[in-house]
Amino acid sequence: MQTITKYLVLLILSLNAHLINAQDSIPKAVNSTEINKLKQAIAKVEAEEKAYLKAEVEAIDLRLKNGEITQEEAQDLKMEMAKKRALNIENRTAILTNKIALLERNEKGYAEDNDNESIIRIGGDDDDDSFIFIGKKKDDKPKYRKFDRRTKSDFVLAFGLNNAIIEGESLDDSPYKIGGSRFFEMGWAWKYRVFKNSNFMRLKYGVSLHINGLKPDDNQYFVRNGDQTVLETFPENLRKSKLSVSNLVFPVHFEFGPSKKIDRDTYFRYSTKNQFKIGVGGYAGFNIGTRQKLKYDLDGERIKDKQKRGLNTSDLVYGISTYVAIGDTALYLKYDLSPIFKDQIVDQNNISIGVRFDMD
Repeated sequence: MQTITKYLVLLILSLNAHLINAQDSIPKAVNSTEINKLKQAIAKVEAEEKAYLKAEVEAIDLRLKNGEITQEEAQDLKMEMAKKRALNIENRTAILTNKIALLERNEKGYAEDNDNESIIRIGGDDDDDSFIFIGKKKDDKPKYRKFDRRTKSDFVLAFGLNNAIIEGESLDDSPYKIGGSRFFEMGWAWKYRVFKNSNFMRLKYGVSLHINGLKPDDNQYFVRNGDQTVLETFPENLRKSKLSVSNLVFPVHFEFGPSKKIDRDTYFRYSTKNQFKIGVGGYAGFNIGTRQKLKYDLDGERIKDKQKRGLNTSDLVYGISTYVAIGDTALYLKYDLSPIFKDQIVDQNNISIGVRFDMD
């Protein structure tokens, strides 16, 4: 019995030792994999920092070539960048080296789930695209901000009062309601710096939707008689009479004004935020829709009529425009050189004044 017991105890101890060894081997294997990854990351750190340094040196050389800095200033900047990248390598590799030491010192390990690998982010603020990612996304690559970006874009919104200048008449004699006739514009614009080393003049171009509204006064509405579109008195009492002309146009402006230069080691930009601007230019496009809306009462019933064709509006439109702005807000004026209605004995040309917002 004692012999059987002795062999049974030996068997149990043997099994326990095997289980303990098996448990230890799993973390060690995991640790070994993690350590290899971290060693590869150290090599990657050195390669990335050298790549950043190379890009920064090329940017400095470009500035030297363009005459923006002297040879002495270029050399100082290169030394500064070299010191920065050397410290980055030292600090980043220290983090990874310490992590390797932690894994080697603790046999049971601190292995991380591959789905939850931490991201090491090295870099400055949002204006500095020198962030480096190490970790779970395989396609993470360093991104460099373009050194000199000469083109930017912004959303354009404008609205205000609308009317028409009639040949042989003054604006005071206009048959359209001053406050009731309005315009609306919405579009997108690109702004290009004309000169290489100055942002005083910019070329601004884009695409916009113009909606020009006219409200006739004195119970009148538009009627086409042959080739002529004229105003006539409506037989009933009009509650509303409005003509809307929608045009798709392509504006081009030359914009002038001061700007602030933002100069960084790896890029520079010009900012016109809160600066005075003046724009002069014009637009050309085509009519995409015309609608006359009439509201009136007939035999106790409220009637709404919408006429979408037959008023002989110009198919092609073109005009001049200008704006004066502080920052993103401008006083805006535009004038159609093309008549509202084509083939008329007396031409009418649309004119608009209001506010404009260029939100970049």
